[in-house]
Amino acid sequence: MPYIIATGTACAEYACPQEDVQQLVEQLFPIKPHEMKRLLPIFEHAQVEERQFAQPLAWYKKKHGLKERNDLYVNKALQYSLEAVRNCMSQAFGEREFDPSLIDHIIFVSSTGIATPTLDAYIMNELHLKESIKRTPLFGLGCAGGTSGVAKAYEWLLGHPDACVLVVCVELCSLTFQLEDATTSNFVGTALFGDGASAALVTGDGWKQNEQVDYTVPSILSSSSKTKWNSEDVMGWRVVDNGFEVIFKKSIPRLVKDFWSVHVDEVLAQHQWNVSELPFLVAHPGGKKVLEAYEEVLHVEGSVLNASRNVLARHGNMSSPTVHFVLERIMEQRPERGTRSLMTSLGPGFSSEIISLEWV
Repeated sequence: MPYIIATGTACAEYACPQEDVQQLVEQLFPIKPHEMKRLLPIFEHAQVEERQFAQPLAWYKKKHGLKERNDLYVNKALQYSLEAVRNCMSQAFGEREFDPSLIDHIIFVSSTGIATPTLDAYIMNELHLKESIKRTPLFGLGCAGGTSGVAKAYEWLLGHPDACVLVVCVELCSLTFQLEDATTSNFVGTALFGDGASAALVTGDGWKQNEQVDYTVPSILSSSSKTKWNSEDVMGWRVVDNGFEVIFKKSIPRLVKDFWSVHVDEVLAQHQWNVSELPFLVAHPGGKKVLEAYEEVLHVEGSVLNASRNVLARHGNMSSPTVHFVLERIMEQRPERGTRSLMTSLGPGFSSEIISLEWV
């Protein structure tokens, strides 16, 4: 069975306390005072203390076109991706020199910018990965992309057990902020979104370097996807002349209860697991209400989602990399052999991705 033997993350360079972002929104957001008063509690109740952005706050005070935003995305996303990969390799190989020829496949996940060739080609060149490497770019998965990318690596490694896959996720959600978009979706996104990148090294059970790993790691037992019919308008981006406009429906927490609950029950039944056996979830923290909906569905205590809440508070919702930030914190704790968990994310579609994990 495949293993996740290391993770690495990278944050954007401009740290922004939630209070500062809220003050900026009060100055800039194009809505009437009574509407502002009604919506501002979203910032205060989001359970986000700080986020990291790719640009200083002053940048968001001006209008920017799609080209400017996308040029920034290409440059910054590559920078953060490389930092995350190097941090991942440092975790995997320690003081030993990283051999680029060990990577057989790179899966690149992003939904907040456009590049052709995709940024995995640039990563390949910067890291001197071998020319025969497989490349799989995944676009449009949004917040589900972090779990989906690992799931795709798992599925490929079942047929290539001697191989190794590098999964890279990067999102610059802040660059999508629209100065003149008065929708509630834009307001909510501004209260939640941050920028970051992540990398995960996923190996087949016959990969020759596995024997050098001297700490517990999660093995991947299964992956499962579920997409709700006719739910394309729940979350995503609307492409306009100035860039991407965010789409967020307030029905997302209800869909966790009505749709994700069925999916997670199916996965638990597949393995004959009881949720009480899971000491923690590797859950993408889409927002406070999503985490509360997870707890309500599973009838679990808040400690099960401690890592998710910690990431939300320190980084906000970075879309696809966020679940890897959660996984990194949990892997640092070196769970005991036999510990079981689920890695889960929700995304546009409306879709649910779940991976079953057991530490070995």
